[in-house]
Amino acid sequence: MNKIKYAIALCFCSFALFAQDYFPKNDGVKTKNTSYQAFTNAKIYVTPTQIIENGTLLIKDGKVVASGNEVSIPKNTIVVDLKGKSIYPSFIDMYSTFGVKKPERASDQGRSPQYGPSRSGFYWSDHVMPENSAIDKFEFDGKIAKELMKAGFGVVNTHIEDGIVRGTGTLVALNPDDGNGFRIIDPKSAQYFSFSKSVASRQSYPGSIMGSMALLRQMYNDADWYAKGNSKTKDLSLEALNSNKSLVQIFGAGSRLNAMRADKVGDAFGIQYVILGGGDEYERIADVKATNASYIIPINFQNAYDVENAFLSRSLSISDMKAWNQGPANAKILAENGIKFTFTSHDLKSPKTFMPNLIKAVEYGLSKEKALEALTTVPAQLLGKSSEIGSLQKGSYANFLITSGDIFEKKTKLYENWVQGQKTVLEDMNTQDLTGDYEFNIAGETYKMTLKGTPSKLKSEITSDGQKRGSKVSYADDWINISMTTKDSTEQKFIRLIANASNGNTLNGKAVYPDGNEMTFYAKKIDKPEKSSKEKEEKTNSAVNTADDADDADAADAADEKEVDGEESTTAKEIMPITYPNMAYGFAELPKAETLLFKNATVWTNEKDGVLENTDVLIKNGKISKIGKDLSDGNAIVIDATGKHLTSGIIDEHSHIAASSINEGGHNSSAEVSIEDVIDDEDVDIYRNLAGGVTSIQILHGSANPIGGRSAIIKLKWGESAENLIYNNSPKFIKFALGENVKQSNWGDNARNRFPQTRMGVEQLYIDYFTRAKAYDALKKSGKPYRKDIEMDVISEILNSERFISCHSYVQSEINMLMTVADKFDFKINTFTHILEGYKVADKMAKHGVGGSTFSDWWAYKYEVNDAIPYNAAIMHNAGVVVAINSDDGEMSRRLNQEAAKSVKYGGVSEEDAWKFVTLNPAKLLHIDDRVGSIKVGKDADVVLWTDHPMSIYAKAEKTIIEGVTYFDLKRDEMMRSQIKKEKSELINGMMKAKNKGLKTQPIKKKEKDQMHCDYLDHAQH
Repeated sequence: MNKIKYAIALCFCSFALFAQDYFPKNDGVKTKNTSYQAFTNAKIYVTPTQIIENGTLLIKDGKVVASGNEVSIPKNTIVVDLKGKSIYPSFIDMYSTFGVKKPERASDQGRSPQYGPSRSGFYWSDHVMPENSAIDKFEFDGKIAKELMKAGFGVVNTHIEDGIVRGTGTLVALNPDDGNGFRIIDPKSAQYFSFSKSVASRQSYPGSIMGSMALLRQMYNDADWYAKGNSKTKDLSLEALNSNKSLVQIFGAGSRLNAMRADKVGDAFGIQYVILGGGDEYERIADVKATNASYIIPINFQNAYDVENAFLSRSLSISDMKAWNQGPANAKILAENGIKFTFTSHDLKSPKTFMPNLIKAVEYGLSKEKALEALTTVPAQLLGKSSEIGSLQKGSYANFLITSGDIFEKKTKLYENWVQGQKTVLEDMNTQDLTGDYEFNIAGETYKMTLKGTPSKLKSEITSDGQKRGSKVSYADDWINISMTTKDSTEQKFIRLIANASNGNTLNGKAVYPDGNEMTFYAKKIDKPEKSSKEKEEKTNSAVNTADDADDADAADAADEKEVDGEESTTAKEIMPITYPNMAYGFAELPKAETLLFKNATVWTNEKDGVLENTDVLIKNGKISKIGKDLSDGNAIVIDATGKHLTSGIIDEHSHIAASSINEGGHNSSAEVSIEDVIDDEDVDIYRNLAGGVTSIQILHGSANPIGGRSAIIKLKWGESAENLIYNNSPKFIKFALGENVKQSNWGDNARNRFPQTRMGVEQLYIDYFTRAKAYDALKKSGKPYRKDIEMDVISEILNSERFISCHSYVQSEINMLMTVADKFDFKINTFTHILEGYKVADKMAKHGVGGSTFSDWWAYKYEVNDAIPYNAAIMHNAGVVVAINSDDGEMSRRLNQEAAKSVKYGGVSEEDAWKFVTLNPAKLLHIDDRVGSIKVGKDADVVLWTDHPMSIYAKAEKTIIEGVTYFDLKRDEMMRSQIKKEKSELINGMMKAKNKGLKTQPIKKKEKDQMHCDYLDHAQH
């Protein structure tokens, strides 16, 4: 059906292009102007690098015939003299929704899991709709087209902004006069993607970004399987996806982190997306460049915050404040790093703010040439349309702007926007520029007048004897009308002025008094005295910063009214230094590994040597090099550790910090998703955990379903990018869950519509999945063709002892059940986490060979935890179970040293064994004990220097070191607090100045950081 629609659309376009001449025409004369039109004596930007002074542009039938200095003008050509004016190619927006309505949002009530295809003959997920086509839904909107044309656009690439796979876009010229048969340049111009679900669907999967990534991966695998003719059924979605492979693939990421995620998906399947960024690419420019992607960049800059309330301003994060300061330099930094990009008006409340923000980007250092490329030749090239749009080369569409001068100057006027040879007048180019200061005398009284704005929106300020007069002004056809109040402000009487303004410097006419008497009126524009360089800079700053009002269309008018000296600013604006991460406590430069020698420390080895007094430890090349007395190394930084304790770094087996998503609860199994896809390298909890001596964590999927997603095991390398946090050759883990959460007993009535609903249903689900995985694995190993199923691949890895289960568990009956299921399928459970009834089954756990990662003393926070006791860890440990103490909490995780000490109190565990509960034992459970968990020659230099006994409530982590790199240092932390205070003061002063200039500000909204636990759901995806 959709193929038929597309064919009809193509036929329509062709028919319209070649057959409209003989259509009946009853709405006017039939004669169409086919004459040549020549625009002479203009500065013509054929391309951003090919500029013709005093040139001629010749067009005919909506196309460029020639451009140059010696263009032969045919007879009967309409000639327009543009002396002193400029011609630019019209702009192109690659990411638009022009003329395409977004589907209506389905009610969140009754969102359901995926039981089967809801659309016969299409892909099983409603959120995958490559068969959709913007041309089928497109309706030209003349009003919005005019707004876009005022912003300089002549062509937009529009699409349906709905779903994860959104179908094809349509390349449209904003031609207001001819029909779609002319204005549709390409009905199938690009394929669009995103991480956001369709608003029209009630399907609950995916419910997270990692779910969206998994869905895309499975879809690409299925499309390949389908393309090879292996499917027994028809799938119109996969057919469309394969058919659209040759188009440019555009991914609406919307942020730097999501851009990295989109590129990761694309790389796995040999697809290079063009990525819609978020304007924050400057924060990790090396990573952005490494994607090799081209970017579509929004220029929706932040307003300054209203920081007058000193109490509220304390809650502002420095990262939000820096975004206001640094964001406008994003394009400049992209250009400096050789990254190809184009601009979009996407996300602006009004196209009016596009040009003020674009000018602001230029003021922040973006070259005008690169800015013009980003608006013209780059999008044309990315769309494969360089011969048709984006330049004024011979044969291109006659899409061009006529301006009063440099389009990147504030005072420049955009007179006309021609699209496919059709003129739209935005401002009469023959109208005089009356803005400026005037002086005149009426009946012996001297007046001073300032006119601001544009000819269609002039505003006046009139004073006499220092007294401001109320006034209004209008201007049309070289005549200006002004009304102003009389000197006696108590009476509502007006003096009316009418004058001719044909020469632009003088006003000649009459003044009409309230009593009807008339007098001659003459006003002359006066030249301003030359300003100092400082005054020029201040005035330029004031005008440019008006673009901070980017979210308010009225603010753009205010920006237009600001006076700006014609002289170009010679220096880019100063921005705050970018740090890694670009927030509080970030590094100006990423720290490097050092050779460190700790002298006279109390060393907790966690090995057979136990605790060594007055011992030296040498760290070299990221490894523990030597342990002993009187060590020396001429290249080492010597650290006096006398009276201090040196331990291996704390390891948290169960954490949910440093991730953008935790649960994918849309299905009862989400083995296909991975926390590695959603690591958040800017989570301040990374730094806070370092301050608590934590060096490694396992970020576990949540407990929304019996079979959860795959884990991420990371080192807390503060400042590094997300991918660089993950362990090299990381062991493979997956989260399983038992109990109340997975059967949705605490999800509310509307959510309880997914199997299983009982604990016995959970057992049957496991048996079903492992049975299917066993059959899948056998087929895969047979060498016969098989459909790659990521979910089955992951579960097969469990059966093959290649992936390990960390299972959320509480009640002994379920703990026994899962061990029985594992025995049935001949594999072992690796870890029971939470395991608060572990003391009841410790003997069975030891026999099975499963470890226990538990809380020290949490209990009674829900019904199934009522039997928890603080002796749990000690009892399991004494039974021979490998025991760890975990956090499952962003706050507790930075006090795990004290949590370990509780096992000394509750159960009499030795100090050394208790310390292993948060170091060596979790390393063993995570299969990384060959690298970390103890101080042993050859292991990674992941160590912590404590000011006191490591389990003391008085102990502080003085230095936290990972692979020889100091990521936390108490002295640096103290210094950074002072630096942050200074930076915030500078930014607050800048924002105060912005408000004092009359610029719009945004209110401070206190942001509460989400503390993620096992049951945290990613509500943004629902």
